[in-house]
Amino acid sequence: MFCDEDNDARRVTDLDLLEEKREAASIHMKAYKNRIAQSYNRRVIQRSFQVGDMVLRKVQEEQRGKLDPKWEGPFKVIEMVRSGAYYLEDAQGKALKRPWNASHLRKYHS
Repeated sequence: MFCDEDNDARRVTDLDLLEEKREAASIHMKAYKNRIAQSYNRRVIQRSFQVGDMVLRKVQEEQRGKLDPKWEGPFKVIEMVRSGAYYLEDAQGKALKRPWNASHLRKYHS
């Protein structure tokens, strides 16, 4: 009989502490996510271009041979779709079909 009362008391105590443990775990998880985000953002090279900038476009691997250049262009930025996505235009003034991510572009210096 004594064991049942002791077990019930421990269970009530555990249930009282459960919310505190959840809150501590939540705080720990938020701190962990912030550290991971800081570590990732430290290594990311932020690239942004303005309309009218001249850029080079990375050649996709399946379209490139071993000795072919890695970059092609220059292209002109004609529109920014959203943060990091740009529509381009070639030297003849023909717009490319799809937008390009800034990670696949780099500034052209003539």
